Amino acid sequence: MRIEKIQEAIEKLKQEKRNFEQTFDLIINLKKIDIKKQPINLFISLPHKIKDKKVCAFLNRKLDIIDTVTKEQIAKFKEKKDIKKLVKSYDFFIAHASLMPQIATVFGKFLGPAGKMPSPQLGLVTQETEEAIKQQLEKINKTVRIKAKEPSIKLAVGKQNMAAEAIAENILSAYNAIVNVLPRKKDNIKNVMLKLTMSKPIKIEIE
Repeated sequence: MRIEKIQEAIEKLKQEKRNFEQTFDLIINLKKIDIKKQPINLFISLPHKIKDKKVCAFLNRKLDIIDTVTKEQIAKFKEKKDIKKLVKSYDFFIAHASLMPQIATVFGKFLGPAGKMPSPQLGLVTQETEEAIKQQLEKINKTVRIKAKEPSIKLAVGKQNMAAEAIAENILSAYNAIVNVLPRKKDNIKNVMLKLTMSKPIKIEIE
């Protein structure tokens, strides 16, 4: 996929103005694959951050740099409405590994279905220092999760105010990561489209 061609498509879409900052969405349509038999579920790390996610941490002690639910506070969550409110309030949750059994018991039924349960791939920490948490937050803000339920994958790859080159690099990174997990690699790709939140999708050429 030529980065110059991708940048041209990005610049073309950037000309469409709305009264809010739109998001660039990459759409990868698949073929020759049964998603039910060959599910796609992965985390992709992008070169450039799209936005800061709202993150909450389950930790043994409170830290100033992140909203924290401490070990003692976990036990206080008894009401479903309070748990649902917490889960809805954040984009992502991280946790100290030692607290996972307690978290699974109290919050599992709500974090699991919402796709927000801290996982070994991204959400678990073994150190509760500010530096360790900062590194984790940087990683989270550059990561998108792909969980396909149909033979079409859609993911955010940039904002309208980002440089075209940065968005193009995010697109290439996401495309390559997805192709890498497909059983037939590029032979599973039907086409690749790019759109803004309120625009029609336009096709971008592969290779």
